[in-house]
This record gives sequence, structure tokens and C-alpha cells, in this order.
Amino acid sequence: MATKKMNVLVYSGNGSTSESVRHCLYTLRRLLSPTYAVIPVTGDIIIKEPWTTSCALLVFPGGADLGYCRTLNGDGNRRISQYVNRGGSYLGFCAGGYYGAARCEFEVDDKKMAVVGDRELGFYPGVCRGLAFEGFVYHSEAGARAADVKIQKELFEGAKGDLPDTFKSYYNGGGVFVDAKKLESRGVQVLASYTEDLHVDSGEGTAAIVYRKVGEGHIVLTGPHPEFAPNNLTKSPNLPSYTSTIDAITATDNTRIAFMRLVLQKLGLTVNEEEQAVPPLSRLHLSAHTAADVSNLIASWSEVITVVNGEEYIKGEHDVFQLEKDAGLWGVTGLKKAVEVIENVLPTALTAKEKVEEKEIDEKTKNILENIDYTAAATSPDQILDYATIIKKILPHTISHPTVHETPSFDHSSFYANLHHYHTKLQTSSQFGSSLLYGEVVTSTNTLLEKNPSLLRNLPDGFTLTATTQIAGRGRGTNVWVAPPGALMFSTVMHHSFQLSQSAPVIFVQYLAAIAIIRGVKQYAPGYDKVPVKLKWPNDIYAQIPGHASNPVVKIGGILVNSSYSGSSYDVVLGIGLNLSNNLPTTSLNLLASSLSLRPFTYEKLLASILAQFEDIYTRFCRVGFNRELEGEYYENWLHTDQIVTLETHDGARARIKGITRDWGLLLAEELGWEDRPTGRVVSLQSDSNSFDFFKGLIKRKA
Repeated sequence: MATKKMNVLVYSGNGSTSESVRHCLYTLRRLLSPTYAVIPVTGDIIIKEPWTTSCALLVFPGGADLGYCRTLNGDGNRRISQYVNRGGSYLGFCAGGYYGAARCEFEVDDKKMAVVGDRELGFYPGVCRGLAFEGFVYHSEAGARAADVKIQKELFEGAKGDLPDTFKSYYNGGGVFVDAKKLESRGVQVLASYTEDLHVDSGEGTAAIVYRKVGEGHIVLTGPHPEFAPNNLTKSPNLPSYTSTIDAITATDNTRIAFMRLVLQKLGLTVNEEEQAVPPLSRLHLSAHTAADVSNLIASWSEVITVVNGEEYIKGEHDVFQLEKDAGLWGVTGLKKAVEVIENVLPTALTAKEKVEEKEIDEKTKNILENIDYTAAATSPDQILDYATIIKKILPHTISHPTVHETPSFDHSSFYANLHHYHTKLQTSSQFGSSLLYGEVVTSTNTLLEKNPSLLRNLPDGFTLTATTQIAGRGRGTNVWVAPPGALMFSTVMHHSFQLSQSAPVIFVQYLAAIAIIRGVKQYAPGYDKVPVKLKWPNDIYAQIPGHASNPVVKIGGILVNSSYSGSSYDVVLGIGLNLSNNLPTTSLNLLASSLSLRPFTYEKLLASILAQFEDIYTRFCRVGFNRELEGEYYENWLHTDQIVTLETHDGARARIKGITRDWGLLLAEELGWEDRPTGRVVSLQSDSNSFDFFKGLIKRKA
């Protein structure tokens, strides 16, 4: 069975412009999330990583296609061509349109701006020629215009009769596909045409947007920018013509959106009937099993807290957090620093201090103020936002747990009650999960912890961050897990002593987590031991789909472990994502439970079960290492016993999987020779250097 293609990859490497990438991400996410994860990728990823099996659409945005050529000519373009010919889809906007044609002819008569040459992809078997409209200026809106585009509605299945024939599309430097009408015999379809006089000879037709079937795949190339939403274009009083352009695009925006929806459907994607706005980031609720412990935790952060305008902030390396007041209470640190701030800003007569006309502020405070200003201006849900710059607000609950009214999607009382139940049952120390940070909508639970090491170092073992929705979830390489509501997502902190690294190497944390997930599911309650979940090396959770005679398996979750060395320990962030209740894109734990006539898993109880099991396993691991008992439990639940694979990393040799080493967690594969007889050679493979395509029995080298 093939892996479900759930990634839409937007090239953001050399040649692309940040503005074009942001517009692509914005529009595609609104039309495709949560069915697909829409994420930016670099040239290195396209050249080196195994992205093709999970990619539903590859997108090249606007920019300068010479940069694309410099990065991807050769190996990169060969992979793109193979991907499309084997059934993939390619969408190129403006420069991405030039790049997908057989030849680019840009301003051939202008010595300073001319870009002329053949292109390797050649998806459009002709020339893309520009400028379609004169006036283009690099890095400027001076030449931008609202290009009138006519839709060829008969080429789209499902195009509604009341869809207008034309719409205004943002245009800034794109081309026209020359002689597109003559190339219909080669599979070219003109999806939309320019209706106005052009700056260059377009041959037969004025093709603005073209489609073609290439091998088993599909391509769409555009000259204009139908992905640019007018609400993300900023009017300028110094450029009145641009203001008129934005107004013209806005007037036909519903048609633009409908057209984009039809284009994506023609490329084979499942598209939302209504646009899905990216939800705003929510407040983070900080709680503990014993509410009073929250005060002690905040007190331990005193060294990383900065007071600005009387408010407490933590300036991390990636994010800025604001500590809100809990029921009007002031932390001691906050009160002291707030008084100092007030003394520095009040008149000398009131403070008895020398008045400072222009007080210099340190770099940390300056950065916090910049983030405060950006967050205050980020008020529209339709803006393209830099989520790393938005202030993340933390509300400490020092008196009682958050109420269901405060966190309607997560019942804290239920979580802590279940956590106590499982810890008592396992007779563990009840540390993991006893401090919890929860947000309804976050960027990424892993990013908020791992990318802010100054905060991470001050968090206790077992501190857990969980969320209902992630809008920038992370995975290994391009394997980003879709994280809409319905997924169980959390990240847990450990400080793994360096002294333990010889007997209990940190590499095993991913294996321990996999065992904990299996245990957490199967020991959830009586009867759940029959739920058919399995492990795929090194860090994926799979399930057998109920009701299928062939008993296929699909991915329902993943594990991501990040570690960094600090002082005498490794600071480890363990991230876990499980599909709890969404039947798409593969299946869900609750569908599996239903097939066994079991009650649905609840978010709070399953989180508690996995955390308690993980603490039990991790505590034993620190004491005895990855012993035969843990090894046996891992093998009992994995998919690879005696599986025969092809080692792309070793010249295509065939090998039989034998297990993992108990010293450093390497995958062991026994080389096979004639008639699959063992040669006696055993190959050891690192999880961080190799990827395993389970369905193809292929082990590939990672970048």
C-alpha cells in the first residue's frame, strides 16, 4: 500500500522572494489545510531528501528563475522531473512558470535585464516570454498591475455556471506562453488568457495560465500571480497606481479564489469548499498537579525574566513569552523589577533620581519592544504573519487548575486525575506531566521548547507542552505531520545526564517513546490491548486499518527527538503526534477503537497514560540501559522482523533486518547474496543518517 501523499511543498530557496513564498503559503493553506500540510522547503531538501513519496504538490513561487537554475540544475531537476512523470503535480507561479517551460525569454532586447536560455524541466514544450506587460522593476511594485484574465471554464470539471468569465490577477513581471494554441496537440491546455494588449509577441494565443499532463503527472504554469490575495497587498500613498491595482484585484477576489480552487482540483488535490483561515495563536495556560507548584516554577525562571513597561517577559532565542498576572497576583521578581522600571521613567521629583532624557535600553529589551509592537499590529486574521515574532502569552494558574470555560478543548482536572491514577498503578514518581503548559492554538510544541534553550534549561524533567492545534508543526526532514484539532500533540522535556550516556545512550529515547505509545494505547483500559498499533523504525507509529482483507498498515503518528548538550546533561525535547480522531489523511485511534466496540479515547486520559508509561520506561532505562526486556518489547511491536530490504546506501544490496544494537541503537541488517542466502556481512545503520521506506523495503541515505 502506498503512503498517503499529504505534503504540499513550496520552494523557498535561492531565487525565490520571501513575499512570493508567503503569498503561496497563505493561499494554499487556506484552500488545502488541514487535509494537506503546506510547508516551505529548500533546494537541499529537493536534491537530497526523500520528499517525493509524501508530496502531493510541488510549488515554485515568484522570484528569479536563474536562482532556481543555479541551485537545481542537474540532480534537483532530475528528481523533480521523475516526481512529475511518476504521478506528481507541479505548480509554477510567474518565475516558477518560466522555470517550468522549455525556454525562458525575458526582456531579450534589454542588455541589463535580459534572461534568455533553455530550461531543464521543459514541462511546457515551448517558450515562456516576458514581460507580458512593460514596466517591471525588480524589488518594486512600480510595474505591478491588475491583469485582466479570461477563464476557459470548459476545461474545468465542476466549474459553476455562474462563475464569471474574467477576473483581475496581480501581475508583476510574468510571461506569456508562446504559441500555446499550436501546442494543443502536445497536451497543452490554456486555462486562462490575457485579454489586454501584450508587450511581447505571444504567437498564436495569449496564454496566461497553462496546464499539461506530463507522464503520469500534471503541471500548471502561470504568468500572473493568482495566488496573491489583495488583503495582503499594502497600499502606498506614494504610488497611487498601485492603490488602484489593489482595488481592482479586490473587486474580483471571489472569482480569483474560485479559479485557484479549480486549478488545485485539476492538479488532483482535495480542496476546501470554503477557505480555512489560519486560527490566531491562543494563550498558554501553565498549571501543575499541585497548583502551588506553579509559583515555585515561575520563581525558578527569575534569571531569564525581563521586565518591560511593568510586564514580565522571557526573551528566548526564537520566541518571546509574556507572563500574565494570575488573578491580579504579582510575582516577587516582577514587582521588584517593575518598581525599578517605574523609578527610571517617572519624573525626578517623584523618584528622587536623576531624570534621564533618553535612557538607553539593552538589546534584549529592544527586541522585546519590537515584538510587542508587531503583535499589537497583527490584528487581522487575513494577514500573513511571522509567528516567531508574535508574543506568546503564558497565564500561570497558581491557585487552581484552569476551568473548562478557560480551556474548553482540554479538561485539566480530568488529565491530572488520570495522571495520578496511572502513576499510582505503575508506582512511578509522578514527575512526568505534573507540570503542564497547554494552548488551544500554538505554532509547534517542539519549536517552543527546543528553539528556546535559555527557557528549556530552566524547565524540570517531565515538563510537558500540549496543544489542540499546531499551525507550524515539525517533523523529521519534510515529514511534517498534519496537526489540526483531533490530533494528540505534545512535547516533553528531559535533562539526560551525560554520565548516563555510556550505559543509557540518549539515542534510545525515540525507542522508549515508541514503546510508551504502544503501552499507553494498549493499557489505556481493559480491552484496548487489541487496538492494532505497531512501530516503524526508527520513529513512526502505524496501525492496521480495520475491515480490510489485505490487512494494510498506515501511519497514524510520529516521534521527533531533539537534544542539545548543556553543562552536565543533554537537554532533550521529545515530541509526539498521534491522530486521535481524524479519519483523514489515513485513519485514527478512535476509528480503530470503534471497530473493536470500545469507547473513544479521550485526549486527556491518553496523554496521561502515555506520559506515565514513558516515565516508567525511562526510569528503568536510566537504571539498566536498553536491556533484553526492553529490546524484546520493542521487537514484539515493530513491523520489521526478518523484513528483506534494499540498501540504497550500500549499492543496492539486499539484506534482512535483524534488529537494533543495544549499545547505540543502530539498525542491524544481514546482507543477502545468491538466492537470499546470508553472506555473513552485517551492516549497521544510524537512524539520523538513513530513512526507511517501509512499503518499498528501501533504506535511503538522508541528507
